Amino acid sequence: MIRIAITGAAGRMGRSLVQAGYQDKRIAISAASEHPDSPFIGEDVGVLAGVGVLQVSIITHLTEKKEDFDLIIDFTRPEVSLAHIKVCEENAKPIVIGTTGFTSDQCQELIKASHRIPIVFAPNMSVGINLCLKLLEITSHVLGKEADIEIIEAHHRHKSDSPSGTALRMGEVIAQELNLDLNSCIVSGQRKSRDKESKTIGFSSLRIGDTPGEHTVVFAMEGERIEVSHKALNRMIFAYGAIRAAHWIVDKSPGLYNMQDVLDFS
Repeated sequence: MIRIAITGAAGRMGRSLVQAGYQDKRIAISAASEHPDSPFIGEDVGVLAGVGVLQVSIITHLTEKKEDFDLIIDFTRPEVSLAHIKVCEENAKPIVIGTTGFTSDQCQELIKASHRIPIVFAPNMSVGINLCLKLLEITSHVLGKEADIEIIEAHHRHKSDSPSGTALRMGEVIAQELNLDLNSCIVSGQRKSRDKESKTIGFSSLRIGDTPGEHTVVFAMEGERIEVSHKALNRMIFAYGAIRAAHWIVDKSPGLYNMQDVLDFS
């Protein structure tokens, strides 16, 4: 039995993680946290997630329950995730992180921590999205130099980062295959024309309604077009992926891993 602590437990993703963990008989949700101003502090996390009483009250600091969990699953904000990484470092525990929007300096902190503890860090835990990343690697290798490339993504109106972490990861996979620096070839929003002499990757973002996440990468050439597309129908796919990552990382050595490692695509 793996004992898991869920951060941001009262949020939409946190509740999905509790539901996914509850459905897995090899998992025990043993701790849950929220920010100090949350109105849900002290509530039973199972009742809040709709799975019944788990006798796990939501607290503000996981250090209070450090003996009660084996690893943390964190889908919060970069600064909060870094604080939870420190909790794991201090207690030699793994962490699974699905948070997006890290700055380059924050990513360096995450990398340093991975020298001491095992970390699965992925902007998107969906199995389907990670299969798409593998398909993008192949498609970029075959068509990338000839094709015009555009990445189009849509998320719910409350998502703060843009482009999404998943869209940026897609761009990184393509840029790496084409030996490009993603930061120097991104073009955001509407463009009037495309320069054939310089390779660029276009990004377009929509923030609409309650869309969980949609991503399409277009490879357009003369006479034909290839599209690699993924649509998330609900947040449970990310939660199931995170639980899968938790099973995988619990006995791993320190290091920085992603869902490609978890799914053994490499």
